[in-house]
Amino acid sequence: QVHLKESGGGSVQSGGSLRLSCVRSGDISRYCMAWFRQAPGKSREGIAMIADNGNTMHAESVKGRFTISRDNANNAKNTFYLQMNSLKPEDTAMYYCSARTRDFATSCPPGEDSYPYWGQGTQVTVSS
Repeated sequence: QVHLKESGGGSVQSGGSLRLSCVRSGDISRYCMAWFRQAPGKSREGIAMIADNGNTMHAESVKGRFTISRDNANNAKNTFYLQMNSLKPEDTAMYYCSARTRDFATSCPPGEDSYPYWGQGTQVTVSS
């Protein structure tokens, strides 16, 4: 069984940085890990994905500011990060970590319906 736990959210001023972490328990040998966010009154948006083969994808709304990565140390290989720089007030949202088994495609799907495993979320608030 797969469980996901996010941490690292908080309040920051515009232009600041935060790093979100996601720890996965339960093994997925061929995986996609993804970060989604949902602002009040808006639908959930996929913003970054990373596959076991190292392929990454970042949404246009965060490209150049956010970076998804994984911890390659043997004792932390189930830990994934979202480094968020140059934060803007419009980045304010609940951020969710999600996971799925990667199919035979080399990249990860961007839609939330493709991901069966979800964390509880961590709140990010950016003030102007």
